[in-house]
Amino acid sequence: MIAKEDILELLKSTESYRVERTISTGNMDKFCEAICAFANDMPGSRKNGYLIIGAKDDGSIAGMEVDDALLKKIAGIRSDGNILPLPAMSVERFSFPEGDLLVAEVRPSDLPPVRYRGRVFIRVGPRRDIATEAEERILAERRCSFMATFDATPCLNAKLEDLDIDYIKTRYLPMVFDEETLADDKRDIKEQLASIHLYDRDNNSPTYAGIILFGINPKYFLLGDYVQFVRFAGRDKGGDILNERQFAGPLYKMLPTLESFVKDAIITQRPVPESLFRERTVWNYPEGAIRELVMNACMHRDYQANMPIRLYQFDDYIEVMNAGGLYGEARPENFPSVNDYRNPLVAEAMRVMKYVNKFNRGVTRVQEMLKDNGNPPAEFDVNTITAFRVNIHATKESDLSKSTSQPLSQPLSQPLSQPLSQSIEEKIVEFCKEPRSGAEIAAYCGFKDVKNFRERYLTPLLGTRIQMTIPDKPTSRFQKYITK
Repeated sequence: MIAKEDILELLKSTESYRVERTISTGNMDKFCEAICAFANDMPGSRKNGYLIIGAKDDGSIAGMEVDDALLKKIAGIRSDGNILPLPAMSVERFSFPEGDLLVAEVRPSDLPPVRYRGRVFIRVGPRRDIATEAEERILAERRCSFMATFDATPCLNAKLEDLDIDYIKTRYLPMVFDEETLADDKRDIKEQLASIHLYDRDNNSPTYAGIILFGINPKYFLLGDYVQFVRFAGRDKGGDILNERQFAGPLYKMLPTLESFVKDAIITQRPVPESLFRERTVWNYPEGAIRELVMNACMHRDYQANMPIRLYQFDDYIEVMNAGGLYGEARPENFPSVNDYRNPLVAEAMRVMKYVNKFNRGVTRVQEMLKDNGNPPAEFDVNTITAFRVNIHATKESDLSKSTSQPLSQPLSQPLSQPLSQSIEEKIVEFCKEPRSGAEIAAYCGFKDVKNFRERYLTPLLGTRIQMTIPDKPTSRFQKYITK
């Protein structure tokens, strides 16, 4: 609300498009029209307007007394339903030696045109008038420009320190811009982030896209920003919970973790005999299809909702569900031919980081991968207004129910010739009774990604159960590991 000393400055100035003075206390139509005009902000100044009751046209204080009844009457204008959309305003009484003033401060609307009883009022200099058709069109166009998507709006209680600036500078910006452009850019980091809509200059805070993608702790600002995985025994949620995990954090960290988890803990394979001397490998789900659906859920979800993304696994199907139904131009009757982006900044960043391609082929690719793997088509529930759900059924040959006793803390894609009850750590310790290289250990445990395997399993065991054969040169290509 405006300060008392600033009120005196307004009284001294001439009546303009921002100020209307009156000594009337009963002309409610006049007050409502003035508030409507201030909310429309026809000049586009984005400055607050002031209706001052108790002041004469020459700026002198009339000497009236403002009681609680008048305060309630003026404050009630905001929500009596005659002005739509509802204006953002505050009402305050100021006392001076010469008398009282009632000041209604009105903020310019982000959703013009604002109407009072169906008519659009604007300020033309110091005068209040009804908007012409052309002026209404200008206000309507301004409304479209103000309607930023949620991920483009500022996270007002966040600061620059809430972003992982080091990662953005060293990894993300080089993905967005070429080396020469970055070398020539001498702006500070705030300006650089603002240029790609990750920072809001006006409010001096990161946008929600910045928090979602690169925040130190996004869940602090968005309580539902995580993925919940639950493995149920049986075919419905009434079964026992065999495993549960939560994946949280900025997308640049969470997405690769989800990828690895889908591959290691959800995707299984087993040999199926084709003839007396030949076998073929059968997967319960195609890895690419599950990955595509999880990435789409992270990209299209409604981040304002407190509901997490649900990744639920049952004996013979998987359910992926995220908050927010079809958005924008996408509707049940045109899905999946037409798509739209609830979070365009998040979607673009995920494309830059190579997690999605934005070709509107996601659903088609999922169905193709399921068909090639022998799975039934995915079932999309697009009729729920507040959520989007898809069910993916396992192949019949995978016989998933036989693997429910396998511990889900270890990768399910390991060779079936090894004892399933033996943990990865135990296998490493047993296998390393003779010196083994990292690649040999990873292959023995069924992993192709040696770097990920080393970080996930070997490093935690160092010093406790295994040790390096060349401890003074940990990165040596001749490095091997042996049981301690």
